[in-house]
Amino acid sequence: VLIHGYGGAINWWDDLIPLISPTNRTIAVDMLGYGGSSKPDSGYSMSNQANLIAQVLEQLGTGPAIIVGHSLGGNVATALAEQSPALVAGVTIIDDAPSRDYGGLGGTAKLARMPLIGQALWRISPDFMVRKSIEQAFAPGFPVADKYVDDINEMTYTAYKDSYTEGTDFTAESPLNTRLTAIGKPLLVIFGEEDQIFPARESISAYAAIPGVQTMLIPGVGHSPQVEAPQKTAIAILDFADGVAKSLEPPPAPKPERKPTPKSKKQNKKQQGKNKKQSGQNDQQNKQKAGSAN
Repeated sequence: VLIHGYGGAINWWDDLIPLISPTNRTIAVDMLGYGGSSKPDSGYSMSNQANLIAQVLEQLGTGPAIIVGHSLGGNVATALAEQSPALVAGVTIIDDAPSRDYGGLGGTAKLARMPLIGQALWRISPDFMVRKSIEQAFAPGFPVADKYVDDINEMTYTAYKDSYTEGTDFTAESPLNTRLTAIGKPLLVIFGEEDQIFPARESISAYAAIPGVQTMLIPGVGHSPQVEAPQKTAIAILDFADGVAKSLEPPPAPKPERKPTPKSKKQNKKQQGKNKKQSGQNDQQNKQKAGSAN
């Protein structure tokens, strides 16, 4: 189950889905306020986002799934594991720091969330400014596709501002590494080494203390490995999913002990006859040996 990040939509998984869907049922969702989902004036808390995704998964009858969250989607994936653990077999966090204490969006994206100036800037921002803001989501020099600019332009200001605020509040209450430790689900954390939003090494080190966690740092990649390095990201997710699946398999049933087959009366008589015959032969041989000795 793939949950996109802040300002994104399901099209941020376009390069990854073909690599994992041939062997795994794959579901990508637009969070509330994003892409093709409705864009109400409220309801952007991580808890509500997770609850809506849980409803979708229950309707689809997925059973326990690997929940993959990119950036803000990592918050929602964590909230989903907290609220609906039966739907979650494991969690994968992609470039989402434990809290905003580690960093956050700057430039135009930050200005757009400021009181008064933010909404005015939102209305007049041309595409080149939006594109400049999105560049933070990739390694320096990575080209920003037009579809990612369109994703931002299709959002409402309320969805844009409240999503970020709610995500910040969620991790301020309790950081993701603390929450995920308490949840106890299998965990994979992936970061692009050139992340321009969160310090990759510092962020990944904060998760490293979680028992059983798997971590992966991808060189030359920024905040969005599923876009910048889909092959490496897919391999990591598939290997993680296979390991989780094997851990959930019930142990093989012990083989029943083989009991000796009871012999029939006829077999017993036959065996007894053989024993008597053998005994008689032995007596005769002993007598012959005694005669020879004399």
